[in-house]
Amino acid sequence: MVTVAVVLFAGALIRSVFGFGDAAVAMPLLALLSVRLELAVPLVGLAGMAVALMALLGGWARVDRPALTRLTISTLLGIPFGVLLVTSASEPVLMACLGTLLLLYGVYSTVGPRLPRLRQPAWAYPFGLAAGALGSAYNFNGVPVAVYGTMCGWSPDRFRGTLQAHFVISSALVVAGQGIGGLWSREMLQHFAVAVPGVLLAVPLGRALHRRVPAPAFRDLVSIVIAVLGALLLL
Repeated sequence: MVTVAVVLFAGALIRSVFGFGDAAVAMPLLALLSVRLELAVPLVGLAGMAVALMALLGGWARVDRPALTRLTISTLLGIPFGVLLVTSASEPVLMACLGTLLLLYGVYSTVGPRLPRLRQPAWAYPFGLAAGALGSAYNFNGVPVAVYGTMCGWSPDRFRGTLQAHFVISSALVVAGQGIGGLWSREMLQHFAVAVPGVLLAVPLGRALHRRVPAPAFRDLVSIVIAVLGALLLL
């Protein structure tokens, strides 16, 4: 249980600093620890919702509300596609494809020419759709929204605040669906109880680290984190 708690702390810390990335860090590491998927999925989902709720307190003013509305609507529409992914797609193939895409995006956006800025609000819909599908399937609802925010050129505070607000809404729906679907168990709740102190500690620690990241370097750091997450998924 202690090892699982350490993994959840690491994921919560990444999430608190950058606004995303906890599931993409925790899920592969839990898999390497041979934690069953039916245990890892609801555990990471519940921890992610707790981090989002805490991180959003005091940061609502920094949320891009119109973008949040569009992302939420399209996320809701994408959730059924995630169920279809789980039931029909091969998990290793899906993870490999997603990891490759994230790695290529992160490397290109770090060392290559700047990607075009997304200026049309309607671009939120396909990214939100992807967030809903990947969120309901594997708790990966953060990365598509992070890519969208990066390509929109959001400031660090706007980026982090909007992602956390989106996480509160989408995570609540995902966690509720996981509970209704029978994924909650006494074993999962015991693991979560052990991990709670570390998750709670990660939020203020991550917030302090976030303030120390210079705004001009934030976008490059996000791209590097996305590339690392892609590499973790490939592993």
